[in-house]
Amino acid sequence: MKMLKNTRIVYLGLIYLFLACNTPPSRNYYFDALNGDNSNSGTSVDYPFKSLDRLADLQIEPGDTIFLSNNKEFDKPLEISNVSGSEKNPIVITNYPNHSSKRARIHTKGKLNAVLVKNSSFIEISNLDVSAISIAEESSRQGEMRCGVLVTTDEPGEYQHIYLSNLVVHDVFFQEKGFSRPKGEVKTANGTQAYGWGIRLINNTANARLKNIKIEKSIVRNVAHTGIKLTSRLKDNTYGIFDFVIDGNVVEKTGGPGIQMSGVFNGHILNNKVDQSGSNDDTRKWGRGSGLWTWGSSNVLIEHNTFSNANGPGDSAGAHIDFNCKNIVLQYNLSRHNAGGFCEILGNNYNCAYRYNISINDGYRIKGENGAFQEGKTFWLSGYNGNKPQSGPFNSYFYNNTIYVGKDIVPKIAIHKKAKGVLIANNIFHFENDASVVKGDQYNPAKESDWEVEHVVFHNNLFTQKSSWPSIIPIYDTLASFGNPDFSNQLGIKIKDFVPLNKALIKNRGTQVEKLPNDSIGLIYGLAVKHDILGNPIINTPDIGAIEID
Repeated sequence: MKMLKNTRIVYLGLIYLFLACNTPPSRNYYFDALNGDNSNSGTSVDYPFKSLDRLADLQIEPGDTIFLSNNKEFDKPLEISNVSGSEKNPIVITNYPNHSSKRARIHTKGKLNAVLVKNSSFIEISNLDVSAISIAEESSRQGEMRCGVLVTTDEPGEYQHIYLSNLVVHDVFFQEKGFSRPKGEVKTANGTQAYGWGIRLINNTANARLKNIKIEKSIVRNVAHTGIKLTSRLKDNTYGIFDFVIDGNVVEKTGGPGIQMSGVFNGHILNNKVDQSGSNDDTRKWGRGSGLWTWGSSNVLIEHNTFSNANGPGDSAGAHIDFNCKNIVLQYNLSRHNAGGFCEILGNNYNCAYRYNISINDGYRIKGENGAFQEGKTFWLSGYNGNKPQSGPFNSYFYNNTIYVGKDIVPKIAIHKKAKGVLIANNIFHFENDASVVKGDQYNPAKESDWEVEHVVFHNNLFTQKSSWPSIIPIYDTLASFGNPDFSNQLGIKIKDFVPLNKALIKNRGTQVEKLPNDSIGLIYGLAVKHDILGNPIINTPDIGAIEID
């Protein structure tokens, strides 16, 4: 028996040795736009390739690394198609000298993508500076797009482990400078013309999946449309992008939204700073966009982000939940000075929430001024869901938020009559002016039939005064309190500026949040949280607002 056991061990050892000996060794390939030559071997720093189109001739294997020199910009795109590393041996694309404080530069002109990854898996890309601009003859072309980084599919299969880290993606435009968009373009749903996009993931291929995606510690700025966008629209309405993380990025001065996703499942969006989405500082930009929004997506947790200075004549909230979503939760975010507002949940959404966020002077837009076709709103539940009859949203949870609206803004509220399941609890509504109700903007209560909102839980909120909630709205707080929370600095823009000092109105005055009537789910991340927006523990009865006080 002992001899048999030893024989088996030797046999297994020989198998492992055979596999190790027959696994191709990983290789390094070097590219140097200044000192390289495409006739070189490319396998050492002393004999690098020159042009990135040389990549198409290489047989890239698991564990290989592609090094791009920092010393001069590459003018050809980096394209990876039908290539796969492995879980233990991914294919790495980075710079050399390999240091995160510097980046290899890929600046293309007239190419549709500066970086393209197609039908590929186990790819890790880091330390690149990417831009993509137009050439003269493209200016009149319509219906196409240009991307700084595009990850996509056109063949069935499961493509996974695409990691993008420490990238700078900037100045991505389809048209040349001086191109002006017609005024009506900004009123379309997402624009109809050709645009430049920052980082895009697209899976519209039947029987294909993109999964295990990371976009982290990157900067996206000054692009014509969206900064970071994930899109999957499969014909059977299934999800096409799964298990993604968007963490620690800075997105600024995008002509469209900062971050947007459609047709995705199971995501975590955290620690990002989005500023000046919907920028119109360049006539090639769209000029409209929320800091973040979701559509047709499920199970997405959005936390510890900052959304500021969103611009545009419609939508353009700090972060909003567009229609056909489930289980979208926004928590621990700072939203400030966004034209469209703070909370926006559209129709046919289920079990979505805003909780433990801080909103500062959101919703300042006035309909009819500067081309605006929607009012800015502090709180908006809309039944809109495309061309279908308006419906929902269903089971919307809004609790322990701190909302400040200063003297220069009229806070506006809108709730669609088809909303079913509404919880509003433990919030601070500190308004310097009386609140008003919005009529129009997808629903006009003066023209529609009687109010139909059902399953409402509305209590334990702090208002500045009774007029801080419009009396025309048939739902109201059954256990409201009134007064000044006495913020430490209500003219400030940071979370700590909105620590309430009036303990008598705040401390332990909240209530434990429970499931709404007729809701068997609640929130998939749980209704109770362990800490507030600053990380302070929540012990026993919660305080009112986003910050627990000593």
